[in-house]
Amino acid sequence: MIDYDENGVRETVFQRIEECLLFKDRPSVTWINVEGVHDTDIITKLGACYGFHPLMIEDIVNTQQRPKMDDYNAYLYVVLKMIFKSQADEGIMTEQVSLIAGSNFVISFQEGVEGDVFGPLRDSIRNNKNRFRVMGADYLLYSLIDSIVDSYFGVLENMGEEIEMVEDVLILSPESQTLQIIHKLKRELITLRKAVWPLRELINKLQRTETPIIQEHTKVYLRDVYDHTIQIIDTVETYRDMVSGMIDIYLSSVSNRMNAVMKVLTVIATIFMPLTFLAGIYGMNFKHMPEYEWQYGYPLLWLFMITISCAMLYFFRKKKWL
Repeated sequence: MIDYDENGVRETVFQRIEECLLFKDRPSVTWINVEGVHDTDIITKLGACYGFHPLMIEDIVNTQQRPKMDDYNAYLYVVLKMIFKSQADEGIMTEQVSLIAGSNFVISFQEGVEGDVFGPLRDSIRNNKNRFRVMGADYLLYSLIDSIVDSYFGVLENMGEEIEMVEDVLILSPESQTLQIIHKLKRELITLRKAVWPLRELINKLQRTETPIIQEHTKVYLRDVYDHTIQIIDTVETYRDMVSGMIDIYLSSVSNRMNAVMKVLTVIATIFMPLTFLAGIYGMNFKHMPEYEWQYGYPLLWLFMITISCAMLYFFRKKKWL
């Protein structure tokens, strides 16, 4: 829990849910962060302290929610997806973050998979010269949303670098493993798209809501988050088009490489066709063949066969088939 106002910041870790009642009616801004949503008793007790709707508590526990915003009059409920790269190289992973904002408090619920992106935000609150001290809970809600949205840019930057590397491999030497990487990128972009696309509607609803919890001066900042969301959506769609095109490039590269091999084999077979024909003729066991008795028949046949081969190679090179 972080409780702050113009006079200072109070930061502590709750040992019992009942301790939150001490900060419920204070005029300062209180941020309660809960890591782990699988202990329903703790969430139920916390909901009873603040009078949360039972349906909202069910949404908090169900971590498969789509990003959304619900207005319960006395408080707002916001669901977001925190995205990060797995340290075990399992691709992109998502963590659901539920935010509940009232007039003087914000409660965040995290799955607690691999930390969060709120470290710089906590440092900003501890800074005496920061605007947090004079702003309300709605600005804290905006800051939490903004931290999550801004973290998407780092994920997209890493993905962009990976896409460039795959493109280089596709041009130089595509392999079957390259196709697996392309499919992995495609799955990651689908995950990103599911997390980002609903954000546009969510933030738009926050801007247009008439609840007194969101002040007019905070809606200006929400418009900035909306612009970032549109930028992220455009980037995701661009990457999706690039990855879809990579599959076509891979198939074309494999086809071109196969065509090059077939061309070489065809040229070799074409050169040996007349030589095989001549060898077949002089391999027949007829007794009365004049060349059998001729002294220069054997070397002349070799000379003729070499001449044919060289002439065909010259013709193929002139036509740029080799």
